[in-house]
Amino acid sequence: MKIALIPGSFDPITLGHLNVIERASKMFDKVYVAVMNNDSSKYSSSLSSKTYTFTAEERLLMAGLSVSHLENVEAIYGEGILLIDLFDELGATAIVKGIRNEKDLEYEMIHAKWNKEHNDRAETLFLPADEKLCSVSSTAVRQLISEKNFEALEGVIHKKTLEWLKNRR
Repeated sequence: MKIALIPGSFDPITLGHLNVIERASKMFDKVYVAVMNNDSSKYSSSLSSKTYTFTAEERLLMAGLSVSHLENVEAIYGEGILLIDLFDELGATAIVKGIRNEKDLEYEMIHAKWNKEHNDRAETLFLPADEKLCSVSSTAVRQLISEKNFEALEGVIHKKTLEWLKNRR
């Protein structure tokens, strides 16, 4: 069985993330979308840890809502576990990461090298972002959410996630 692990902070999950997940769901028998707490400083001293707008539970809920239409995809929370350990625990075949641009590739290569050095089975597959979604970022989405600009979020995040956000805030 081919199993993909798609890790991310998903703060929040966007249609760009979802596009990569949907494409991976066609290539793998099972796809785990792992909501992680990202401490990038362990990969390289030039990287820092992230701070989050949404709690882990909220990020997992939004990921679950966004992938609910995909039968072979499951959103999980990788609480307190290294990605490479979760990779083994799930019996994953590959780590899948979406790439929007050169900056994303450089950042993700650091992670991929570290993962491979610490778990020889941990292969990373990079999927280029869909051209029309290259400008979508969680940072921009968080800004729109903070401004309560829900109309601008249509076509940027999944409709179920958007409804949840409207009712939440």
